[in-house]
Amino acid sequence: MSFHVASEKEIVEGKTTDIYFERTVEVLKKYGLDKVHVVVEVTAYGLPENWQWAVFVGLEELIHLMKGKRINMYAMPEGTIFKPMEPVVKIEGPYGEFAVFETAILGVLCQASGIATRAARLRKLSKDKILLSFGVRRMHPSIAPMIDRAAVIGGFDGYSGIAAEKFIGFPPAGTMPHALILVFGDQREAWKAFDEALPKEVPRIALVDTLWDEKFESLAAAELLKDRLYGVRLDTPGSRRGNFKKIIEEVRWELDIRGYKHVKIFVSGGLNEKTLRELSDAPVDGYGIGTFVANAPTVDFALDIVEKEGKPLAKRGKLSGSKQVWRCNTCGYREITLFNVTTKTCPKCGSVMEALLKPVIKDGKVVVKLPKVKEIREYVKKQLESVEI
Repeated sequence: MSFHVASEKEIVEGKTTDIYFERTVEVLKKYGLDKVHVVVEVTAYGLPENWQWAVFVGLEELIHLMKGKRINMYAMPEGTIFKPMEPVVKIEGPYGEFAVFETAILGVLCQASGIATRAARLRKLSKDKILLSFGVRRMHPSIAPMIDRAAVIGGFDGYSGIAAEKFIGFPPAGTMPHALILVFGDQREAWKAFDEALPKEVPRIALVDTLWDEKFESLAAAELLKDRLYGVRLDTPGSRRGNFKKIIEEVRWELDIRGYKHVKIFVSGGLNEKTLRELSDAPVDGYGIGTFVANAPTVDFALDIVEKEGKPLAKRGKLSGSKQVWRCNTCGYREITLFNVTTKTCPKCGSVMEALLKPVIKDGKVVVKLPKVKEIREYVKKQLESVEI
């Protein structure tokens, strides 16, 4: 028995493809057509849930997948906000060189971009409140690092899965599970043990909805840990919530009048865009969000031939010709042109526009320096200032 996952070796060797691509290459080789030079583009012609924009994520893995092949590849920088119809990746080379990788190319982009987009939308809604990614338990453990990385790129401040640290560059965060309290049998004993056992740099955030009312557990935690208590977390089940906002306000009031204004309030449990809107003016300092982000709808990218042997060619419903996407960083205007357009002036404000599809692989060699996750996250946050949800 083993886990039902593909190894990295299988992925980079094209062994995770759909069978029809493997058969296509076999046919093309038989007729000497596998070396036909094509240009393909990765484009989403529509976005889930009526999104007007999405966040492009997965480039780092895509480069790892495609390096060493006889191709040139262009892509938007990871973390770029894009819109429907805009190509995010362009690959040119002999079709037989990369045909069997179409499945994996789309796979590393579609899901990560969906997660990052949901995270970015929550970042926009939550303004400056703390966001923590708690969703890795909802998906297969083999993709846990990807989930947390995409959430952080989308604007989350922290994540819970320990496997993602080597990809993200800063340590995971989290509070405590109900299991800790139930095993001790007394929440005060559990909080006390947590405080005594763990290093000082771990924030003392007490889970306060296990055995008693949230207000009384919060006060008990504050009286026990005093200045050492960083925050309390309300993970109140839906069946017990009633008016969740009122519960949070009550906890805040009771802590404040007893001199515990320093204690932050975190909430978790089934949160989504709707609940964040409902709690927008509640005294919440941070949110732990899991399923809604990890289970984000995938961005339905497609990979299509748009040029063959230097001539425009595409299937019905697709736009032929190799394309470039332009963005005005002054007023936000965007435009798609043919790729041979080398400069573009914004027709609205007169600024020089930025070409978003940039070289990342040239003749099989990586020609771009990949940014750190924190840099990509800041890039996303900056773009969020000029979009609406």
